[in-house]
Amino acid sequence: MAPQHGRVRVAGLVRGRIDSGTAFLDAAAGCRGRNPLRDRTRGRERDGLDRMHAGRTTPGDGCTMKRMGIGLIGAGFMGKCHALAFGAVGAVFPHVPRPRLEVLADTTPERAQASARQFGFARATGDWRALVEDPAVDIVSITTPNALHREMALGAIAAGKHVSCEKPMGITLGQAEEMAAAAARAGVRTLVGYNYLRNPAVLHAKALIERGTIGRIIHFRGIFDEDYMADPTLPGTWRSLRGKAGLGVLGDMGCHLVAAALDLAGPVESVLAETRIVYRRQYPGMDGSIDPGSDLRENEDVATALVRFRSGCDGSLSMSRSAWGRKNRLAWEVHGEAGMLVFDQERLNELHLYEARASGPEAGFRTILTGPAHPPYGEFVPAPGHGLGFNDMKVVEVEHLLRGIAADEPIHPDFGAALEIERIIHAIDESGRSGARVALPPEPRRP
Repeated sequence: MAPQHGRVRVAGLVRGRIDSGTAFLDAAAGCRGRNPLRDRTRGRERDGLDRMHAGRTTPGDGCTMKRMGIGLIGAGFMGKCHALAFGAVGAVFPHVPRPRLEVLADTTPERAQASARQFGFARATGDWRALVEDPAVDIVSITTPNALHREMALGAIAAGKHVSCEKPMGITLGQAEEMAAAAARAGVRTLVGYNYLRNPAVLHAKALIERGTIGRIIHFRGIFDEDYMADPTLPGTWRSLRGKAGLGVLGDMGCHLVAAALDLAGPVESVLAETRIVYRRQYPGMDGSIDPGSDLRENEDVATALVRFRSGCDGSLSMSRSAWGRKNRLAWEVHGEAGMLVFDQERLNELHLYEARASGPEAGFRTILTGPAHPPYGEFVPAPGHGLGFNDMKVVEVEHLLRGIAADEPIHPDFGAALEIERIIHAIDESGRSGARVALPPEPRRP
């Protein structure tokens, strides 16, 4: 059969997203300092920094925070993101001692060695269990496909390591509950990778809500669209299989949207949802990644939910991985009695604010362009409007993790808080299957 050039071209463009981790699945089966450049902005950002670190113990000049040893499992899309963040955090946030990049594990010793050289890790291994048991490793960072998260996290927790794990926690709600309970029993610190919450624009939006700028929240509307599985002829991958990915768009993207809703609008009371598989059949991957007989997509491409929040407001969440032209459109609106906030991740350095008290012909939304007045933007660059990016949000997340461990401060979202996100996305899945409204537990159950 002649090659389908259009299909191959599109597959190549998105291959890094949808095929990331296939090899790992196959293998598994077998002291704050001063920066003079920032001095002119210190006065403007000081108040914001104080708010961001409210309740925290700020290390002094004699700080002796321990340098943490990092073990990274996986070196794909998110593995590289984690590696860059751990490598950069000490330069961006001088109060955090630079972590020691100790061990990198990948599917084979050869792949691990190549990635370790690229990212600056001291050693490499093809056995993630050896990394978990290594005495030089303090934090295990898990960036593998979803089906491997549980075993790796439980292994790290049993070895007394702190854990940073990409979302979702597991492929079932039961796995997430087991992971959260194990971490609570062991007393180790954990973090789940919701780095979009660390965006200075999002942090400022939350501060405006808490300040009462838009009044009482009456509605939350969120969408998250991408097009990495919009092509019906695209080769299939593990992401479409419940046994390897768990949920579909809900587990890959919807959990980010739920995390934003919880952070901005508060706990969820119940959901009523519809879910749909857009293209039932999936073609065998170029590398044969589809299991024999598993040529059908098993998890949802599109999900929409009506949400009731415990505060009394309502909302809607809509997500699709089959939305042509959308690349990373995590967007939301928070409607208040006195105004509205609007954000779009594809323009992640902008926040839009409408205040009802404004009047006259010039009344309307105004765009807030992030800068040093919106911490921790100023830690990266002293000039507003230059913009931060996706990887920068992971650097901010890593600082939060390291500081939380060193000062015994809250880390958010840890396995316990992220478990509530998992409960909501699985409730949406359950509602989509049954057609009934699904209630969440009256109070979030912490392990």
